[in-house]
Amino acid sequence: MSSTDPASDQSSEQRHTALDAVHRALGATMTDFAGWDMPLRYGSERDEHHAVRTRAGLFDLSHMGEITVTGPQAAALLDFALVGNIGAVRNGRARYTMICRPDGGILDDLIVYRLADTEFMVVANASNAQVVLDALTERAEGFDAEVRDDRDAYALIAVQGPGSPGILAAVTDADLDGLKYYAGLPGTVAGVPALIARTGYTGEDGFELFVRPEHAVELWQALTKAGEGVGLVPCGLSCRDTLRLEAGMPLYGHELSTSLTPFDAGLGRVVKFDKDGDFVGRTALQAVAERAASQPPRVLVGLVAEGRRVPRAGFAVVAGGEVIGEVTSGAPSPTLGKPIAMAYVDAAHAAPGTTGVGVDIRGSHEPYEVVALPFYKRQK
Repeated sequence: MSSTDPASDQSSEQRHTALDAVHRALGATMTDFAGWDMPLRYGSERDEHHAVRTRAGLFDLSHMGEITVTGPQAAALLDFALVGNIGAVRNGRARYTMICRPDGGILDDLIVYRLADTEFMVVANASNAQVVLDALTERAEGFDAEVRDDRDAYALIAVQGPGSPGILAAVTDADLDGLKYYAGLPGTVAGVPALIARTGYTGEDGFELFVRPEHAVELWQALTKAGEGVGLVPCGLSCRDTLRLEAGMPLYGHELSTSLTPFDAGLGRVVKFDKDGDFVGRTALQAVAERAASQPPRVLVGLVAEGRRVPRAGFAVVAGGEVIGEVTSGAPSPTLGKPIAMAYVDAAHAAPGTTGVGVDIRGSHEPYEVVALPFYKRQK
């Protein structure tokens, strides 16, 4: 799931989360993201990044788009509308998946939670929430299922980092030890009813708490108090981007777009051709999968700088004087201490350790090492 890249306002009126006053009281630098006024950083984004890697960070993700799908044929609708096998997801578990156009282009990447036999929550990226809602509503025709826009029904707070289980355990009696990765359970956190999910977008262990907006401030304050002794800090979208980049997690609009299929993005595993029935994009994606097997397209790789110059999205990747790819995301890596990037490159230059690869940074071909993703993997 992606939610870190500032985007242009898609409506005339900017939206504010239930925690807006809290962010301003903390001195946050705010930024527009998909029509939402969101905290970019509270102080040093590097310090916030290191806090999540070593202790814990607290994020407001209330701009994400929650869509509820209910009814006797809710699972069948989602199996048709999405590329994953959602009907096989057990109650209380979650699945990373995608919604594609008929031509296989990615409309968005999603997390789907199965809350009950006939109830699912689809979480879309902020910038694509309306697109996903419209597509699901259109694809629901003929199914005994209801698609409901619940974006205003939830605030979403995440606590991420190695200290997050201890912090959350201090304010809930929910069985966190029994909560697996990509699972969710209803519980009470600091006296507030919540859906407690163990997902995340930082490469660290952590939890995302879906609550009613009117409970967001008291929950934020309770988590802040619980984290005082273990170095919990509030974190903005800027460090969330460097955290997800180090973890090799794609960001919609950068590594994912309507011009790319899941196979192009190296995420063909999310497409389940073995599920029953047709699904939107099946025919096109089967053709892409067969073509990719014999003629690999560009491959998403990691790049680590030998120097200090930072690559940015859209910069050309070069080898032997020829353009062989394009950077999709780039930033200084606080953990590695070097600039890093993700890029799509020709398959011939995609193997880790490939030499002679550079990034064209304002006319200078800066040397980069091709590495396997992710750049960072936490110790279990």
